[in-house]
Amino acid sequence: MRFFSFTAVIFATLSMLSSAFAGEIAVTSAWTRATLPGAKVAGGFAMITNSGRTNDRLIGVSSAVAAKAELHSMKMVDDVMVMRPMDGGLVIPAGGSAELKPGGNHLMLMGLSEALKEGEKVPVTLKFESGGEISIEMMVMPANAKEMKHGGHKHGG
Repeated sequence: MRFFSFTAVIFATLSMLSSAFAGEIAVTSAWTRATLPGAKVAGGFAMITNSGRTNDRLIGVSSAVAAKAELHSMKMVDDVMVMRPMDGGLVIPAGGSAELKPGGNHLMLMGLSEALKEGEKVPVTLKFESGGEISIEMMVMPANAKEMKHGGHKHGG
């Protein structure tokens, strides 16, 4: 019985590590990949949920570990993957979610001040049109990660 209680507490703690809430906006499963020494860019990924009755919009991002941070989109154009900044932001639909994931919409951290090391956390602030700012910590996963994993349980990605 003690083992079950301890396991439940550990699982709940791991699930909450990458979660942040502000008003009707919740950001969960926030992660990034480890970078090589000298790398100057990294992507950021998360699930953003809006429990409100009106749409909100992610309009800005910043991080103490990057000189500049932006919201980017990726899509196929004439059989070529094209990445561009999302100038109008990202709509988080009322009662719905928007996922920032590899190969799709994502955060770009540029001008990194240091390498991102597996197991560390990266501070990021997301700015929403209506929901204000939410400070999160992105868990640094292995450089080859395709999604966020905690043991046998996977999140996002």
